Amino acid sequence: MAENKTYNRIKAVLAEKGRTNIWLAEELEKNKTTVSKWCTNDVQPPIETLFKIADVLEVDVRELLVSNVKKG
Repeated sequence: MAENKTYNRIKAVLAEKGRTNIWLAEELEKNKTTVSKWCTNDVQPPIETLFKIADVLEVDVRELLVSNVKKG
């Protein structure tokens, strides 16, 4: 069984902002199931959508991504 890699921080940023994935789905006019899959990293949103998510959450788009640089 393949292990899920975490690429985005959408769920974490939603929690930091006190918002839910249902709220995000409504703001973006997207299906709740689709947004849920983004939040669990089962599926990644297209780049254009990632920028829309950042706008709705009022964050820099880079905050929605997991860094690829290892620290230490």
